[in-house]
Amino acid sequence: MITAFYPGSFDPMTNGHLDVLVQSLNVAPKVIVAIGIHPGKAPLFTFDERADLIRQSLGEFLPERASDISIVSFDNLVVDAARQHGASLLVRGLRDGTDLDYEMQMAGMNRQMAPDIQTLFLPAGTASRPITATLVRQIAAMGGDVSAFVPKAVHRALSAKRKP
Repeated sequence: MITAFYPGSFDPMTNGHLDVLVQSLNVAPKVIVAIGIHPGKAPLFTFDERADLIRQSLGEFLPERASDISIVSFDNLVVDAARQHGASLLVRGLRDGTDLDYEMQMAGMNRQMAPDIQTLFLPAGTASRPITATLVRQIAAMGGDVSAFVPKAVHRALSAKRKP
């Protein structure tokens, strides 16, 4: 059975992340969503909050596949984390040519380090191409409406964080 490994910060989960996750489930029967933990960064949401938001988002959008994902944290090389979890496919979403240039470099390096793990690029849907978690955080922090950019569960969580 093929297991896909979908790494990212998911802080917060966006519609673009959800799109790539759903596409991943069309390719692999099991997807491990891997939340990167970086000690030097202060995330908006904790690991547990992000994991819960990912589960809720997929559950609201594609409930019949919600049990086909697992969520883990990692703080090491992506290929090492993928290997530790038995994944043979590394999923990366692409929004534009800039993403492609960067991701091609990463895929090349990853292939050198772990030739047993294949990288799969999945294109973002048209509606989610301009979305980044960084922009969502910035817009939300300034009181802007991010409902078009994030799943409903994430929108509720962002709204709750803004309330005094």
